Amino acid sequence: MIPRIASEVVQQYIFDHEHEDERKLALSKKEILGIPPAVLAEQIRGRKKTKEKLPSYYHTRGIVYPPGINLEQCSSEQTAAFKVTIIQKRLGTKLPLCADLTGGFGIDSLFFSKICNTVHAVDPNESLLEIAKHNHTLLGATNIFYHSITAENFLLQSEGRFDFIYIDPSRRGSANQRVFKFSECEPNVVDLFGQLMNKSDVVLVKASPLVDITQGLLELPHAQHVYIVSVNNECKEVLFLCSSKADQKPTIHAVNLTHAKVHEFLFTQEEEKKSTPTFSAPLTYLYEPNASILKAGAFKLIATQFKLHKVHVNTHLYTSDELVPDFPGRIFRIEATVKPDVKSIKLHLPEETANVITRNYPLTPDTLRKKIGLKDGGEKYVIGFTAIGKRLVVIANRLA
Repeated sequence: MIPRIASEVVQQYIFDHEHEDERKLALSKKEILGIPPAVLAEQIRGRKKTKEKLPSYYHTRGIVYPPGINLEQCSSEQTAAFKVTIIQKRLGTKLPLCADLTGGFGIDSLFFSKICNTVHAVDPNESLLEIAKHNHTLLGATNIFYHSITAENFLLQSEGRFDFIYIDPSRRGSANQRVFKFSECEPNVVDLFGQLMNKSDVVLVKASPLVDITQGLLELPHAQHVYIVSVNNECKEVLFLCSSKADQKPTIHAVNLTHAKVHEFLFTQEEEKKSTPTFSAPLTYLYEPNASILKAGAFKLIATQFKLHKVHVNTHLYTSDELVPDFPGRIFRIEATVKPDVKSIKLHLPEETANVITRNYPLTPDTLRKKIGLKDGGEKYVIGFTAIGKRLVVIANRLA
């Protein structure tokens, strides 16, 4: 079916109907070249999802999309490109050979092909691998070889060693439930790790944003670096870079990718444990770390490194009298501290519109917004949080 979907007449239909409701199109009775309406609708849905996530695919005519679940689970081009920078920093800019043991839709394989002379893409799902192969050809990647077998069998059958191996195990159990431990994933990276290390000195393992980092380090004792990767302050994936030459405590990299730059905060868990932040009532400025720093657990170290005060031991907001403009996260200037009632809020926000945030506070943002009679939006922020000895609500302007 791939050649028919990639044909000019079907591609024209997909492009022409991109902005329509694909659910309605799926219910029509019109086939094109024998392709059912539901399949055509799935292609349109896939194209919509890739506009921001996979711009190279979106702008290439003839691309074929997989079922929705495969598209949701694949890396974005931005995170795939970041993986390439990780490898280049450790191993160099051009490498002979690598293996992607969980090829899937093929985004990571495509980007690895830019720095490796040969890439082996492995996936037991033959139809998904065929889609990846078709798209790679359209995108000019001719140095990828495809193996429709399990990762375990590929490792047993392959000869020689690889410069690096990448693996992104499925985080669904046998009953399709979400799992988070590496030992519960498929393939089981923990059981497979000896074979992986026999085939390469460097293994990059991708995990869910919900993975417990400490648990992950226990399961992967060869991990030298852990990268918590966010895109525009939304945590997308956690990467464990493992080395056969592991000889030091792992470095945690809290990374936030934006269109403008890459923000990276580095530390070790030992440094976080030893850090002793100071505490203060809210001062002029209020700071919230980006999602990767919060996921990484650098709650104390972020305060000491940027010379900020924590507002409460269990509230991950920070404060200062002098502006720290290079803080990796959101920065607010406090305008007023108010009572959480309609009358007090109206004195400061007569337009009755603001963005509401709560941190370590008994009410959710929606509940607090309704309580104080605000509509969502505008440029002002209302922030509810627990400070030392009391709960506060402040009105603030966001500076960064």
